[in-house]
Amino acid sequence: MKGKTGLLMALLMVTGCATATEELRIYTEQYPPYNMTTNGQPFAHSASDITGLCTDVLKALLAQTNLDYSIKLRDLSYGLNRTQNHPDHAIYCVSKTPDREPAFDWIGPLSGIKWTLFAKPGSSIELKNLEEARKYKIGGYKGDVMTGYLADRGFDVSAISNNGLNARRLEHDQIDLWVADGLAGPYLAADSSDVTDLKAVLVFRETPMYLAVHKDTDPAILDALNESYEKLVESGEKDTISRSYGF
Repeated sequence: MKGKTGLLMALLMVTGCATATEELRIYTEQYPPYNMTTNGQPFAHSASDITGLCTDVLKALLAQTNLDYSIKLRDLSYGLNRTQNHPDHAIYCVSKTPDREPAFDWIGPLSGIKWTLFAKPGSSIELKNLEEARKYKIGGYKGDVMTGYLADRGFDVSAISNNGLNARRLEHDQIDLWVADGLAGPYLAADSSDVTDLKAVLVFRETPMYLAVHKDTDPAILDALNESYEKLVESGEKDTISRSYGF
């Protein structure tokens, strides 16, 4: 009996070690300047082909651990689906919404999205607060949380399915303002509409963005991630990376 018990304990120890060394499979989406491929392609198979503010913070975090990991860039729905259904899977940079929160453990925040109202270059529009934007027509992106926030509160929102075209709509006076992230908006405007020098009129909210990890991931992996994140913050390295992107 003692021999069987000892064998069982040994097997459990071996199993535990194997679990702790499982590869953490991480996904992200193309969302400059937070996550993006180095060659502009909409997907990437290797961490070396992915950059951006959140990516740089995450890589610095992972470098302080002994974890085996991979990072792939896919569309958001694919990454979320994989992470929701598989332990030892994760996705970044995502917001902690009420429907997502119970499904994941959350590491971070890695960065934050600044909810910003933009006007066209040279615009005379000035806003002291969000209420003053009610008299303007605001362009938005269908399905976007910032756009939904304004629409739910009765603002005059015109949402389209190609967010980058909102910069062109501003220039053509089809809309007065465009709601977008403070960093991503200018990237998107230049890339999709060849519009530069947008005027940031008002930042009215900020959403923290995290690494979301499947709830049933090995606790040793979660502990390593959390411990490394704290070290990254305490050392000031996280802030240094953020400042390099103008955040």
